[in-house]
Parts: sequence; structure tokens; C-alpha cells
Amino acid sequence: MSANSFDARSTLQVGDESYEIFRLDKVEGAARLPYSLKVLLENLLRTEDGANITADHIRALGGWDSQAQPNQEIQFTPARVIMQDFTGVPCVVDLATMREAVKELGGDPAKINPLAPAELVIDHSVIADKFGTNDAFTQNVELEYGRNKERYQFLRWGQTAFDEFKVVPPGTGIVHQVNIEHLARTVMVRNGQAYPDTLVGTDSHTTMVNGLGVLGWGVGGIEAEAAMLGQPVSMLIPRVVGFKLTGELKPGTTATDLVLTITEMLRKHGVVGKFVEFYGEGVAATSLANRATIGNMSPEFGSTAAIFPIDDETINYLKLTGRSEQQLALVEAYAKEQGLWLDPAAEPDFSEKLELDLSTVVPSIAGPKRPQDRIVLAEAAQQFAQDVRNYVPDAEEDEAGKESFPASDAPAVSNGVPTKPTQVTAPDGSTYEIDHGAVTVAAITSCTNTSNPYVMVAAALVAKKAVEKGLTRKPWVKTTLAPGSKVVTDYFDKAGLTPYLDKVGFNLVGYGCTTCIGNSGPLPDEVSKAVNEADLAVTSVLSGNRNFEGRINPDVKMNYLASPPLVVAYAIAGSMKVNITTDALGTDQEGKPVFLEDIWPTEAEVNDVVANAIGEDMFNKSYQDVFAGDAQWQALPVPTGNTFEWDTESTYVRKPPYFEGMTMETSPVEDVTGARVLAKLGDSVTTDHISPAGAIKADTPAGKYLTEHGVERRDFNSYGSRRGNHEVMIRGTFANIRLRNQIAPGTEGGFTRDFTQDGGPVSFIYDASQNYQAAGTPLVILAGKEYGSGSSRDWAAKGTALLGVKAVIAESYERIHRSNLIGMGVLPLQFPEGASALSLGLTGEETFDITGVTALNEGGIPETVKVKAGDVEFDAKVRIDTPGEADYYRNGGIMQYVLRSLIRK
Repeated sequence: MSANSFDARSTLQVGDESYEIFRLDKVEGAARLPYSLKVLLENLLRTEDGANITADHIRALGGWDSQAQPNQEIQFTPARVIMQDFTGVPCVVDLATMREAVKELGGDPAKINPLAPAELVIDHSVIADKFGTNDAFTQNVELEYGRNKERYQFLRWGQTAFDEFKVVPPGTGIVHQVNIEHLARTVMVRNGQAYPDTLVGTDSHTTMVNGLGVLGWGVGGIEAEAAMLGQPVSMLIPRVVGFKLTGELKPGTTATDLVLTITEMLRKHGVVGKFVEFYGEGVAATSLANRATIGNMSPEFGSTAAIFPIDDETINYLKLTGRSEQQLALVEAYAKEQGLWLDPAAEPDFSEKLELDLSTVVPSIAGPKRPQDRIVLAEAAQQFAQDVRNYVPDAEEDEAGKESFPASDAPAVSNGVPTKPTQVTAPDGSTYEIDHGAVTVAAITSCTNTSNPYVMVAAALVAKKAVEKGLTRKPWVKTTLAPGSKVVTDYFDKAGLTPYLDKVGFNLVGYGCTTCIGNSGPLPDEVSKAVNEADLAVTSVLSGNRNFEGRINPDVKMNYLASPPLVVAYAIAGSMKVNITTDALGTDQEGKPVFLEDIWPTEAEVNDVVANAIGEDMFNKSYQDVFAGDAQWQALPVPTGNTFEWDTESTYVRKPPYFEGMTMETSPVEDVTGARVLAKLGDSVTTDHISPAGAIKADTPAGKYLTEHGVERRDFNSYGSRRGNHEVMIRGTFANIRLRNQIAPGTEGGFTRDFTQDGGPVSFIYDASQNYQAAGTPLVILAGKEYGSGSSRDWAAKGTALLGVKAVIAESYERIHRSNLIGMGVLPLQFPEGASALSLGLTGEETFDITGVTALNEGGIPETVKVKAGDVEFDAKVRIDTPGEADYYRNGGIMQYVLRSLIRK
């Protein structure tokens, strides 16, 4: 019950239903707040308890100073939690482990239950092994169930053992698309109350739902577990960046072009830790699908959230996707009553402002390794010619600036572009040549774009027009279609477009993230062999949101984000060397050149298909029994009991060691002494570099572990699928093939130097960690700017902690990973302003002492601690940013804090 200090409790009548609400207009200053802060204000009014959430917190938010730097902590209580299976399985593993820990500490294990609705969508496990055939989907699903039976049985147990926990089974869709199409409420109803739908999710692209006016963002699985167990999310009232949209997109441009433009703009502006909110008359002209696409990319431009207010477009989308008439009426009435309805002419109080005229957006792609590196499509071939030199061995420039290469088998240059034509023999005996820049993966994938019917229909129409001209994909291109929900294939079928996609090779491979998260599956053997033997810099083109190095496919060095219709076009062109805007993509049946403009659909053609092929009935059919699953899911044997029976032979799900030796009383925080450096890293090291992801190689510690446990190489599966086994995950932490550890120069991958041995020989990071821990030596990580950017991967923090790392010292952090480190009991520190490991002369071979940490035992947070590294001394800033985070750190982590709190209740 709310303390209701502002007399805000009221009722709202909608039709025959009456709802309790908390009126925002009872708080002085509420009317001028941005939409996102109004949602937070309602949250505080409704959850005011006089202790964690007080009237002073509410007044502080009502009196928000838009120009001040964030310094006021508040406790945000999300209405629900959403998870995908890679990050969700460890959450359920931890909940199951907590039940046992509660039992061992004399408590009731049944207390461990989600206290907020929690929904998990299994979408990260399907791998695009099979492609280009009509039965690719069926085969991939069979392989998925074969690989993941243990995990799926465990989730089936969770579905029955925990209250308020639901699972959307495999083969249904991508979590964020299922969220906007079905799970999102926009206005939540629970226990007679109506309030804004809010959430946190275990995937950074949770922000896709911001397009529906739902405030939510990605957190680590660690924070999500706490939210599920009723713990509020501790946060500072953020700065809010107002992004004004004017005008309309020109014909020929897509939502993907728009979002890549916005990503570039906001990355340059700097929005890390801030909310972005869209306003202006251009918002009303932006379709809900496009809003969701923009919201989805929030992690790419770095903001916590990227939200659109509620308006008629929101209601129309909710109606299209099958929400009830009562829900539609409630959303509209509630939004209008609370001042949450879009006024296109309004200018709320924002901290900073940007503006974009939609008519200035031009066709674009992004790459070759970051989503913010936008390239105008017309300049893509020219930009590739420059960028490929960074990926070709021995490329150098002489003093005159001309390309020159050492004599030893160096690549030739053609038209200023390195070239190494390599012959490939296909299984049918035919041959072809591939070279640097060959598009070896073309994937219509990822929630970002597959939820958007306009770009998906455009892709299918490009395929149709290409087939009618006699064009198809090049033989070396692996083409995959992985939509975010079954609705997509339904409207393709209804519009008669599926056969054309199939003929160009874009057969359905699964309803899941696939290529965007590294589940692209292997390239055809003959292509992979040629690429690796000739060391070719080949490319992928995908309609995803992530293109970091080493993420998409181990054989592919350069990765480009593009709209679905451009993915089809590049599959036909077959190379990034082709200027897709001016060069012919191929020839028609009469030998005439075919250009992109010849197969690009008009806006009217796309709109006509969308209007006639998509209806409310499709969504009702797809989601009418979404949690039941197919026959395979229902046939899985389900364990029983309120504690899980762990299988000691399992290589997928194992009981983690987080609570071993835990007592009800906390131990004092200690300084870090005699520490060695496990890794010294540069700028922009992402959670993709840190967290295990993608395929498991046989000669790595994780591969050796699986082999020792009787797992055949063909059954290794991916790291993501084995996130419920900490033994595999520890061995894969910091093992990304593109990681460059400066302590071990000349290496790439999970290597370091092991100073427990004479001379500090190069060793696997995992093996060195084991030796350090056996010797009782704590470890530290040194890093540059933007440490931990990328996906909200909890294992980037869990693996770091389990490797024995006690502190990370970086130049700057991305929000989620810094928070997750604290959640796992790892101390995040920051070099002094303007300083770095390089400027301080740190080699990584020093022994580190960190003193002053014990000040945390006195209840406050020290601003700095002393770091002594060899002969170097400096004051490092303590990046424990809120009192709540300090409590987690004192308890040894967030899970220990929650567990103690629940037992004491």
C-alpha cells in the first residue's frame, strides 16, 4: 500500500470497469516533466513506503532540474520482467539455487518466487545450420531440441515450480517482437490498480517496447533476478534528451536508414546513462513499427531508454495486434487522464535537445564493426576499399602514401583494393571465385527489423522483382530468413511472396535471433575452407543491430548492418566491392544489366501489401495459445518439486557456487592487496569480447572441458546455450577470438601471461586464473574507454568474478556492465580524469595494492581509493554510484543481498 502523502490515490472509470490510479497532477511540477519522468513519478507515488521511497523522493522528481547533473537516487519498481533464454536460463538456475540456499539457512524455499510477472521467450537457441531449402526450418528446430533438451526440461520445471513465471516455447518468435505484439500491456492492470506498463529485461534491446510508450530497458540477469524478487532498481534521476522529429521520410528510404542516422547522431552527441524521448509533429508521422525499430537501437546509441509517448498510432497498433477493446479504451483514457498522451506541439522540459528532419535521411548501411559507423549507401563500395586494408595481412603504405606490400605472398591490389581471387569447388562440381569483400552471409534477422512489416515486405518485393528478372543469390552467399514472429510468414504467405524469397535462397530457417547473436551456423565447408586457407576478408550483411568483431561468424571479418531489402540486394550482388547504387547486380534473361532501381519497390507497392495482407486475425491466431508450445515442447518430461534435482552429469545446467559458505551475517569489505593483472585491454572492449558467445572450439578450455565430459565435437553447441553451466562459461570468459590482451602482445583471443610461473609464459586466461586462485592471488583488469559496452550480458560480470577478479580499473564504463560488476562483488574503479594505463606507464606486469576500500564498512561510499602498482601511485575514482549499489557490494553481490533480505522477512 502506498503511503499516499500527496493524496494522489483516485479512481478512473472506463466503461463498466473502475480502476485505482495515482494522479500525477497532485505533484507540483509534474505537468512540465518529459513523458518518461512522468512514468517514473507515477511509479514512486504508487510504491511510496516511507522508507525506500519517501515523499522527498517524489518532490525531488516533481521539482527535477533538467540542467543538473544526476545526483538524486530513486528506487524504480518495474511492473514486470522479460527474459530471453540465453540470459534467462541463468536467472532460473540462480532462483533454483537460491531456493536451496534458503533451505540450508533455515528458511522456507517457497519464499523464492517472482513477485512481479516474469516472462521468458526462448529465441536465442536456434542456429541456422540448414539454409536454402524448404525444410531448413524443420531441420533446425529438430537440431535445436536435440541440443537443448536439458535446458528446455529445466525451463519446463521452472514454468511449473515458480508462480508468476511463464515461458514462450521455441519456434514462436523473438522476445522483443513477441513483447510488442503480445506481452506488452502499455497500461498494466493488477490488483484493481491501473498504472503504466514498465519493465526491465535481460536483453539490452528490451528498449524496443519504448516504441509503444512502455518505459523499460535492459539490465543484467543479476539485476533482473532482484527485480523479479521484488527489489527495486536503484537509479539516479537521469538527464532526458529531447529528440525532435520533423517532416517525413522520402520514398526509397527505410526505417533502417532512419535508425542508423539516429544512432550516428546520438552516439556523437553522447547519451550514455540518459533517457532519449522523441517529440514533435514528426512523431505523429512515424509508424509504430518505425518507432519500435528506433527504440530497439537504444543500446547502439548508448541511452538507457528511447521512448515515444502514447497517441492514436499506439492505439491503432494495439488494436491491430489483437488487444481487447477494454484494454484499448483503458490505454487511451489513462494516458489522457495522466497527461501521457502525445501533444505534437508540446515542448516538455528537456536537459538537451536534438532535431532531425526526416526528409534528410538517405539510404545507409553501417560497418564494418560498429553500428554507429554509418555509411551512405552510395559511398559503401568506396568506404569498403579503405576499410578492408585493416583486415588484410601485411598491408602497408609507403612514404608517398601508395599501397605497397612485402614481397612474401602479399595480396595484390586492383583499383586500389587488395585482391586475392580464390577458386571454390561446389559439391556439385561447379566452380566459382571469391575474393576479399565477398558477401558470405546475407541474413534477414533480428528483432530490430523483422518486426517492421514495411521493411520486411520491401525485402520480399525485391526478391519478387529479382526473380522476375532472372536473378538469384550468388552461390557463395549463405542466405537466411529468421523472422521475429509467425505473423511475418503468415503475411508473406497471404501476399504470395514466400515463393520468391525461397527462390532467392531466403527460406525460413527459424523464428529466432540467429545471425545477429552469432547463431549464423557454419558457412558451407567449401567456402569456409577457401576463406581460411586464403585468409580472405569476407563480409556479412544482416538486418540486425550488432556487428561487432567476431560476433557474426568466426570466418567473417567484416560485418554490415542494412535494411532487409538491401540484404536481399547484397545477396544478389555477392560482394561489398559492388557499388550497389550504380553497378549492375546481374543480368536478366536477355543479357541486359539489372540495377538496384529496377528491383526496388515503390512506397505505394509496399503500403498496398501491408494494408491488404496484415490483419488482426493473424495476431490472434499466432498468440491464442502462445505459452502451450508445440507437441515437442509438451512431450518433454517435467521434473517435479519446489527444489530442482540437479543432474551431476549434466553439461548444460549445473548448480553454481555463488552461495557456498554463505552465512546470514556479512563479512567486512577488505582492501585488495598483492593483486596481479589478468588482462590489460584497450578502448571499446564490449561485453561480446568478455562474455562467452558463439561457437565453442575444441582446442579451448571450454572445448576441452566438454570433451573430458564425453561430449562429441558436433554436440558442443554454443556458449549461449550452455549459460546454465558455470564451468563452461568461466572457461569462455575473455575468450573472444578478437580480444587483444596487451599483456600478451601478438596474441588474439583468450590469452594472458601467467606470473605464477617463471618468466610469465603465455597461457589461456582460464588456466592462469586457476593458478592465481590456487596461490591466493587476487586479480584486476585494466581497461580503456567505454569498457563493457554492448549487450547486457550477465556472464561478462559473472565470469569476471568467478575468474577471481576483485577490481576493474577502466577509463570509463557503459552503464549495465558497471552495475553488473557490483552485483557480482567486483569493484569498478576509474582512472583519474585524463589518465590511462598508458599515460601512467602501467605494463600490466606490476603487483597492485588497492587501499581505502574498507571505508565502505562505515556506511558511506569513498570518492576515491589509493592504487599502488609497482612504483606508480594514483587515486582511482570509486564507481559505486548509489547507496543501493554499496549495499550490494557489502553483501558480496546482489543475490546475497536479496537472499538475506528475503530470509529476514
